Amino acid sequence: MKRERALAVLYDLTLTIGAEVTLARLLPRVLQRFLFHLSYPVGLVLRRADPGALSWVLEHAVGDHALALRKGQNILTPPQGWGRQALKIQDSELLTPLCQHRAYRHALWLPIDGVHGFLFLAEHDQPSELPLTEVFAPVLRNLARAIELCQRSEKLTQGLEHDRDDARARLVMALEASERERTFLSNLKNAIPDLIWLKDPAGVYLACNARFEQLFGASEAEIVGKTDTAFVSPELAEFFRSHDLKAMTADQPTQNEEWLTFAANGYQGLFQTTKLPMRDEKGQLVGVLGIAHDITELKAAQERLQLSASVFSSAREGILITGPDGQIAEVNDMFTQITGYERGEVMGRNPRMLSSGMHPASYYQRMWNTIAQRGHWSGEIWNRRKSGEVYPQQLTISAVKTPAGEVTHYVALFSDISELKTQQRELERVAHYDPVTGLANRVLLADRLAQGMSGVRRRGQALAIAFLDLDEFKSVNDRHGHHVGDLLLAKLADRMSSVLRDGDTLARWGGDEFVAVFIDLPHHAHGQALVQRLMEQIGQPVTLEGVALNVTASIGVTFYPQHDEVDADQLLRQADQAMYQAKLAGRERVHLFDSQADKEARGTNETLANVRQGLLHDQFELYYQPKVNLRSGELIGVEALIRWRHPERGLLPPAIFIPVVENHPIAVELGDWVLRRAMQDLKALHAMGIHTRVSVNVSALQFQQPDFVGHLLDLMSKHPHVKPDDLELELLESSALRDMAQVSDVLRACQRMGISSAIDDFGTGYSSLTYLKRLPAETLKIDQSFVRGMLADPEDVAILEGVIGLAAAFNRTLIAEGVETVDHGLMLLQLGCELGQGYGIGRPMPLQQLQAWRDEWKPDTRWKHVRPLRADERPLLYAGIEHRAWVLAFEDYLRGTRKVPPPLEVHQCQFGQWLTSKRRLNTREAQRLHELERVHDRIHAVATELVSLLTDNRQQEALTRLPEIHDLRDQLLALISDLLN
Repeated sequence: MKRERALAVLYDLTLTIGAEVTLARLLPRVLQRFLFHLSYPVGLVLRRADPGALSWVLEHAVGDHALALRKGQNILTPPQGWGRQALKIQDSELLTPLCQHRAYRHALWLPIDGVHGFLFLAEHDQPSELPLTEVFAPVLRNLARAIELCQRSEKLTQGLEHDRDDARARLVMALEASERERTFLSNLKNAIPDLIWLKDPAGVYLACNARFEQLFGASEAEIVGKTDTAFVSPELAEFFRSHDLKAMTADQPTQNEEWLTFAANGYQGLFQTTKLPMRDEKGQLVGVLGIAHDITELKAAQERLQLSASVFSSAREGILITGPDGQIAEVNDMFTQITGYERGEVMGRNPRMLSSGMHPASYYQRMWNTIAQRGHWSGEIWNRRKSGEVYPQQLTISAVKTPAGEVTHYVALFSDISELKTQQRELERVAHYDPVTGLANRVLLADRLAQGMSGVRRRGQALAIAFLDLDEFKSVNDRHGHHVGDLLLAKLADRMSSVLRDGDTLARWGGDEFVAVFIDLPHHAHGQALVQRLMEQIGQPVTLEGVALNVTASIGVTFYPQHDEVDADQLLRQADQAMYQAKLAGRERVHLFDSQADKEARGTNETLANVRQGLLHDQFELYYQPKVNLRSGELIGVEALIRWRHPERGLLPPAIFIPVVENHPIAVELGDWVLRRAMQDLKALHAMGIHTRVSVNVSALQFQQPDFVGHLLDLMSKHPHVKPDDLELELLESSALRDMAQVSDVLRACQRMGISSAIDDFGTGYSSLTYLKRLPAETLKIDQSFVRGMLADPEDVAILEGVIGLAAAFNRTLIAEGVETVDHGLMLLQLGCELGQGYGIGRPMPLQQLQAWRDEWKPDTRWKHVRPLRADERPLLYAGIEHRAWVLAFEDYLRGTRKVPPPLEVHQCQFGQWLTSKRRLNTREAQRLHELERVHDRIHAVATELVSLLTDNRQQEALTRLPEIHDLRDQLLALISDLLN
């Protein structure tokens, strides 16, 4: 990230902070903007659980659906002091609680105000040329101030709401103190949700508010001048009048509760009505003011709260509450599910409505006697559902009493035990053993297998499941009848049982299929030997009723425990699947289930199915990464890169799904979608004023399609705005080598059309010069793995030099991928490569962002003036790279990731040897070489001191002095740069 880009990012974040006024929206919005600008795929908003606590609560998550489901949970408990320090976390155990679905190994922590912070997660390292923790420091300070302002605003809002509620409570007093302020009442009445009206002493309405209009279903103009008898029944009108007179007689406010039904909408509710006598300035009675407040929900909530603490302790059982008179007062949702009665159908009724009629009156008498004596009763009882179905219950009835012993409620808790009763009857009906063979049947097998799995896991042993199917058993039944077939099954069962040990189980699965379970195996080979003995027993000849029979079996075997947790049903399916494979292999065979192969196959099939759904629902997008001339800054093209907008996992890079589909026919569909979308996007690019070439990656399977060129022509005919020189086809080098002849033919056909081509990831396919000569591609793209490591790996630089030489020799255009920093660009230009692509130039971005990038991006000023190195200057370049590698190796040694340090003697390292050789030559650059030697000697001196600290078990002190080594390294590299310019 360049300085100008960083300023733009900070400006964008500052605008985002200033645009929000509530904390609930501020933090998620800023997190989204951070993720937009960072390379981290996942971001979290964390809040400290308590002021002094170490644990952090997840408030918001973006990019990881599994983490988003843990919102509100404590997900981290880091060490003391972690929360206030901005830092990058590498391979820390701190990230382990977050790695449920993804292996996060790298994180960036940005604390905000001691209470909140952002945590950005990635599976791979996210390098940046700027220290992000320092770059975002001013934004985080502004964000902390914004949080404080939001909190103050929310407190102010709460204060205003409190004042509002207080004003409502004082309303009655205000009205009594302002008897003659009718104008004020007129303005206020319609703003209050309560019913407000004013009558004269004779009961004639003088005024009312809008809510009161709904009660009578008439407007204020229609109500004023009339009495209650014009709108309600005589009985209700008399009720209203009596309370009016009561307030006027008492000469003080009076209250009463009454049920009102609104004529306007039929709403019925309980209202608390306050009536105040109104007098003029002379003390003469002028009427009565009424205010009615809806307390329906309040009353219901109070009653529910009083009941909830004592009765709703278990939501898995039906609950029924009655008053002491036996009338139903409350039921829960499980009551409705079990009985079929809705709450409204049973309220106020007696539980006798549920009686099945199967128990005599004496049964209930004994039950209530027990409750009276012990306070509770428990047992089984038969009741009737709303549908009329009779069913058994496990019922407990308890009396709820006051401290004085007075019964206030009866609480019944019950569960439907119909299924249990059915299972009991089924177990009584079905025997545990097969009637033909005398072996265990499926029911008993399931029980024995569950016990065996639990036992071997506890004892640290293993078990084997052998699923066997007799080969050609159907022919025995067809030739000799089912009677002989049954005799044969019984005989084979006896023979196979002889192989069993104590604790093993042999069961008839059905037909001619059997299952054997061998427990407490010290190793898998022992189980295989037992299975082989089964096979031998089955293969012995059998004579039945004078008929000689020979049968064989196909056996599938699986073992438990496994790497992944599996249940008994899964084990049986695995053994069955293995048996099927044995059948396919020729029968009379044993096949072992391969859990890893099965898992990989299921994962691959699931991904392929999801990709197909993604294509069907248009979940894929194209991002574009610019390619430029490093020296001039000219945009020479953009590469179209596919992304998957997964509905659950967010935006997925191609590395997640392309390797799975690349050898599957769906790769052709996916590639065809990319070509069509790129052609559509070219029209938008032209509208932006961007006229450049779009590179599209084409898979090997696409190139192998016999009609690839014709299909490409057909696509272009449907997009007449696309010219041949607008497109470039990119093919992986390794893919090109699979079928050199066909690829060459296709590329030449594209050349004749005017469409150029490029070999991607050049240098990774082990191609020979002959292959390079035969491939007619105009452009070679140096693989980013060589470019990224060139600053500290001389071997990568040597490969780059070789590729650059090949490109020049074969007259091919060369472009380097992986240009991530200014130093990468400088070294490429020094080696003679002027075209580049990478994060240091521009990340892959949506089409809409390309124009803004083009307007903002400019090449580094140093790139414009750097010159290609002469052959005699390149050893110095290599020496600088060797020095970078030496510093990295020394740092690894200090951190404990390398066992031995690099050469510490000043003349033994590669750079020291280069200095010695230059001194012997007595070059004209003696002064600069002397300065190089001074800095180099100082680096080795400091390194020797740090090794001594490490030897004295003072590793932390040694690590704190690492910046000295880094500063000296930078000084030395700057001197090398001066020598090369």
